[in-house]
Amino acid sequence: MDNIMNNPNKKTITFITGNKNKAIEIEAILDNCLSLIPYKLDLPELQGEPEYIASNKCRHAMLKVNGSVMIEDTSLCFNALGGLPGPYIKWFLDKTGLDGLNKLLLGYEDKSAYAETIFVYTEGEGRPMYKFVGKLHGKIVPARGEFGFGWDAIFQPDGYDQTLGEMEPSKKNMISHRYLALQKVKDYFVDNS
Repeated sequence: MDNIMNNPNKKTITFITGNKNKAIEIEAILDNCLSLIPYKLDLPELQGEPEYIASNKCRHAMLKVNGSVMIEDTSLCFNALGGLPGPYIKWFLDKTGLDGLNKLLLGYEDKSAYAETIFVYTEGEGRPMYKFVGKLHGKIVPARGEFGFGWDAIFQPDGYDQTLGEMEPSKKNMISHRYLALQKVKDYFVDNS
C-alpha cells in the first residue's frame, strides 16, 4: 500500500484554528501526512456535549470555507465535577488561571481527569463529516513545567510522573490526546488515499 506520507499529492485541508501553538503541534504530529492551511475563523460559542460542539463547529466552518475543512475541539474533564469544565476549558482557564483550575477540585479527593480531542473533517456541504477522538486519562496536579501551553502544566497522564508541561514536546506529541486523535486522522487518509 502506498503511504500517503510519501505521496507528493497529499490532501490539502483548511484547518480552523487561531492558536499558533496548536497548529505547530498538529503539524509535528501529522509528520507531513496532510497539507494543512491554518485559517482563523470566529465560530459561534456553542453549548452541549463535546461531539455535538465539534460537529456543529465543523458545520459552521464548512459554510464559510469553500472546500475541505477540519476543526479541532479539546476538552479537559474533571471526573469529580461530572466532566466539567469539559469543552469550556478555554474560558475556565482564561478566568481562573492554572491555580484556579486546581482550586475547583479542593473539596474533592478525586483528582482524576481526562483530556479529549475531537477532530471533525468534511470535504464540504452535502458531504459526510468524520470524527476522530483521542482520550488521555490522568489527574490534575499543581502546575509544573515550562513546556506546552494552556493547561498542560496541571495534567499528569496516568503512568507518568511528569505533567504534559514537563515533557519535551517530542515526548508529549507521542502520547497526548491530540496525538491519539491524529493517529486516527492519519489512518483515515492513508486508507482513503
